[in-house]
Amino acid sequence: MNVEEARERILSAAEDLYYQKGYSAVGMDELRTTAGVSLRRLYALFPSKDDIITAVLDRKHSEWESGLTGRVASAPDTARERLLAIYAYLEEWFTTESFRGCAFINAFGELGGTHPEIAALVRDHKASFQQYVTALVRDLGASDDLAAQLSILAEGAQSTAAISRDPAVAGQARSAAQTLIDSALATA
Repeated sequence: MNVEEARERILSAAEDLYYQKGYSAVGMDELRTTAGVSLRRLYALFPSKDDIITAVLDRKHSEWESGLTGRVASAPDTARERLLAIYAYLEEWFTTESFRGCAFINAFGELGGTHPEIAALVRDHKASFQQYVTALVRDLGASDDLAAQLSILAEGAQSTAAISRDPAVAGQARSAAQTLIDSALATA
């Protein structure tokens, strides 16, 4: 197996294990076994567990952005519908069998207080989402306050759906978003 294949196997195994069990619960030996690589190869590619976690979160960030922007782009061509597509994307995600909440919120909850570099990655990811929502809200002609409200609503929906295991949370969040958007449009 070449370097790229080994790296992919490690990252895929790490992503699955961390998402199922948590970042702290998974040791390098379990990761090595699941990935089917030697411990030497694992450490050659990722000298520390933090390096693997960082690579997994970078990958999750790319997946999130790609999935979200793709879903928003497929929405009917109005700024309002593009904003509401965020919640449709959440609903699609929440209904997957593997849904265990936001990998970034999970990482911050487990590691944010002791791993400043992980906390910074999480903050950057969340800021990126906020900027994306802000751009969509500006297309609507509403204030940046609406973007903050819609972002908080989406973040809260992720946590609530993970805890309750109820994908209906996305529909509830969408309904609240509609109310916020319509109110913002009425006052604009």
